[in-house]
Amino acid sequence: MAHLFNATLGNDLPEVPNYNVCPTNPVAAVVSDGQSRRLRALRWGFIPAWYKQPNDGPLLINARAETIATKPAFREACRTRRCLIPASGFYEWTKDDEGLRWPHYFYNTDGSPMVFAGIWQEWQDLVTCAIVSCAAGPSMADIHHREPVTVAPNDWALWLGEDGRGAARLMHAAPEGRIARHAVDRAVNSNRARGPELIEEA
Repeated sequence: MAHLFNATLGNDLPEVPNYNVCPTNPVAAVVSDGQSRRLRALRWGFIPAWYKQPNDGPLLINARAETIATKPAFREACRTRRCLIPASGFYEWTKDDEGLRWPHYFYNTDGSPMVFAGIWQEWQDLVTCAIVSCAAGPSMADIHHREPVTVAPNDWALWLGEDGRGAARLMHAAPEGRIARHAVDRAVNSNRARGPELIEEA
């Protein structure tokens, strides 16, 4: 990942592989100071600056693209602290008539890593992040009404703030044909599960 993003490798990265990253887990993320990039660990779950304790309010794992620039919790990070969060894919769930949750695994059709648009925030001794979400596109709409914003390689520098202004135009759904999916076993519903069998087609 450090080579892919031309980033300095941090010494605090989370243990990998983990096929079931859950909120509050550390994730590997790319941050930039405008001149150089670093691959480092961030805690998934953004903590606004005014929280006295991490649980003073809701766990902010996503930031809506439509309000990220104006919502007090996110607006400063949106301007100055954007990051890229690579992953092999992500899960989303549907519910049946009995209320059971059935997971689906989403991934790039060409096998390349997904790279989510993120924002980050320092809170006391924690460095936290959220993934930017947008209205679902054609690959997601029948499963869920939202999807994570994914950033194509030629736009990484723009999202990180290295190519000036204009990052707002990146906050949209993936184009049709970029993302594939399949149903997976309900074992992923347990936060203790983390092996590669979790992404196998059910």
